[in-house]
Amino acid sequence: MLAATLRRARPFFLVAGPCVIESKEIVLEIAHSLKALGDDLDIPVVFKASFDKANRQDIASFRGPGLEEGLAILRDVKAETGLPLLTDVHETHQVDAVGKVVDIVQIPAYLCRQTDLLVAAANTGKLVNIKKGQMCSSETMLLAAKKVTTSTGHNGVMRYSDVILTDRGTMFGYGDLVVDPRNIPKLQAQGALVVQDITHSVQRTGASTTSGGDREFIPTIARMAAAVGVDGLFIETHPDPARGLSDSTTMLPLAELRPLLQELIAIAHASNAR
Repeated sequence: MLAATLRRARPFFLVAGPCVIESKEIVLEIAHSLKALGDDLDIPVVFKASFDKANRQDIASFRGPGLEEGLAILRDVKAETGLPLLTDVHETHQVDAVGKVVDIVQIPAYLCRQTDLLVAAANTGKLVNIKKGQMCSSETMLLAAKKVTTSTGHNGVMRYSDVILTDRGTMFGYGDLVVDPRNIPKLQAQGALVVQDITHSVQRTGASTTSGGDREFIPTIARMAAAVGVDGLFIETHPDPARGLSDSTTMLPLAELRPLLQELIAIAHASNAR
């Protein structure tokens, strides 16, 4: 069972992939690299990519291939690499189809309190990853998780241990995010798996028609999370982020992922947090 595999991961598991599905070729290139990396470093890897970026700031922004084509490409990733899959949903009508393909259904940060979407995701019987809203406290997120755990999914016996809560920073002022390390143990308090979204935590939003970010702080946030004892790390990556069609300023270059993970594994092993 995937939840048990992720919970046993030492020192952490990795959720990684491009922000959006740009093409089958790029997605498979990244997925094969992540598969090899996970095998070499002995950490579980979940492949992440979005079929639709429905929350872009500019209506003209690239959104992805859409539900049908996007899920077909994700099926190819599973067939070729065997990696478990994660993708996000924005509307309840997408959830059933997504639940038939992926292993983890993700609720975007801005939708983390949408009851119907949370319940629909739970009813797939799959793991549900709830991204922490930039405006939400850890206590609010535990209430969002409760909506999943008390729904009819998993034959009515879904537990907090079957929920993933992902912190992606908190908005202070306009257009900037601050990561509070206290959120990791607070979100873990009821037994949920907790992930730190590293790359979205360095975003700067609202300044223009596209989100910017401070990619140089990715190692800083990642080191903090590894030392505190997070269950998993969420890192969007791309062979050439500058040419990426979404979140180009915050994705980590694929070539930089291995040395960063090696450092983070050493930090986690040196810490007494887990």
